[in-house]
Amino acid sequence: MDLGLQGARVLVTAGAGGIGRAIAEAFLEEGARVHVCDVDEAALATLPAGITGTRCDVSDRAGVAALFAGLDALDVLVNNAGIAGPTGLVEEINPEDWDRCIEICLTGQFNVARLAIPLLRKSGNPSITNLSSAAGRFGFGMRAPYAAAKWGVIGFTKSLAIELGDAGIRVNAILPGLVAGDRQRRVLEAKAQARGVSYAEIEAAAFANTSIKEYVTPRQLADQVLLLASPRGRTVSGQAISVDGDIQKLA
Repeated sequence: MDLGLQGARVLVTAGAGGIGRAIAEAFLEEGARVHVCDVDEAALATLPAGITGTRCDVSDRAGVAALFAGLDALDVLVNNAGIAGPTGLVEEINPEDWDRCIEICLTGQFNVARLAIPLLRKSGNPSITNLSSAAGRFGFGMRAPYAAAKWGVIGFTKSLAIELGDAGIRVNAILPGLVAGDRQRRVLEAKAQARGVSYAEIEAAAFANTSIKEYVTPRQLADQVLLLASPRGRTVSGQAISVDGDIQKLA
């Protein structure tokens, strides 16, 4: 299916691996001109032909400014960068770990969006997709910093959609559930260790309140992002779209 993204100029943060890479490669398949940023230099070195990359930590405003100094046009921003943050009770969490999670997962999206918006205003098909999480809809015991950041992303998304509607810039959030990959495995392992139970028990609990009991793939998330960024999605804005197999609550 031709989504009308040929030649679209796309920026994906944390786009050298995981979900971000799946998104970047999906845009490339549609003929888009894709640039990614990432902190992982080794992963950046493995990007396929047609995707360019810059080392950048989205929590570093000077680094983000340097990234945008090399961009002269933009149609699509995918704010994907994020970290899992600490696992533990609030009274046990290191405040520095709290700060780092908020800085990357929430403030990092602000750092990138504020510089992307002037470029997006010049586009004929501008969009921003922010990666939130199922944790942005539910309370998430032992993952408070991450949940707080991802709730914040939804508020940021809705506010941007209101501000930018007159410019035709649509802004949406994607809320993944349990995503196949090493990052999800590490999160479940950390929770299993913190609770003193097995990985299998934690995994079963994670799926207990989900209608479709299977992992979401990065490609499924990429397909949703592509639709929102395409002309087919030009009247969809201000939405928090769950791609999670119908999670009712997080365990």
